[in-house]
Amino acid sequence: MPEISLFFGIRVTMYWNEHNPPHFHVEYSEYKATILIQDCIVDRGFLPNKQLKLVLAWCEIHKDELMQNWELSKHNKPMNPINPLV
Repeated sequence: MPEISLFFGIRVTMYWNEHNPPHFHVEYSEYKATILIQDCIVDRGFLPNKQLKLVLAWCEIHKDELMQNWELSKHNKPMNPINPLV
């Protein structure tokens, strides 16, 4: 599963050829969640509040890039790294 971003200990990944709706995966310590790209909401899992706020803000900022990667992943093409929060 390709890592597309890493910031503040939060790892963001996206699988190739995933099921709809468009989403990405995040891991922080022992926590894992799936985030829906279009709505920037948690679909499954749990993150601590502070990390969740960071991830959702990052999602809003990079929604277009995330959707581009989603389209690339559907065709098993290499995904682009996305800038982390700084």
